[in-house]
Amino acid sequence: MSPSSTFDSNNTPDNTHAANTELNKDLASQGLALELDEEGHLLDHTLWTPEVAQQLADTLAVTLTDEHYRILQQVRAFHAEFNHPPSTRPLIKYLMKTLPEMQISNQLLQQMFNTGLVARHVNRIAGLPKPPNCL
Repeated sequence: MSPSSTFDSNNTPDNTHAANTELNKDLASQGLALELDEEGHLLDHTLWTPEVAQQLADTLAVTLTDEHYRILQQVRAFHAEFNHPPSTRPLIKYLMKTLPEMQISNQLLQQMFNTGLVARHVNRIAGLPKPPNCL
């Protein structure tokens, strides 16, 4: 896959340059001038806000709820604790430990975030880089 492509909510390749340009325009119109990499991840994770998260989630046709935000906060806590974005297995283990009442599973995250690429897209919505082992 070329660096200028990614997956949409149906896991099919699409042109991310155009999508990122539109997302940057949307963010700028809200006073949120943020830069994204070629795959739609924030270049500066410290600029993440819940509003930015919703804009990023919109690209997957996901409306974030309190449960989504709880997960995103824990993903960001993982990054802060271990200094890298979590890949799928560590992400799920960490969420199972920190949010036991949510009964986290890969299937639940796929349903909640409307994607089969859980680690990539959850990290992206959380404002973090793509995990190093993601294709």
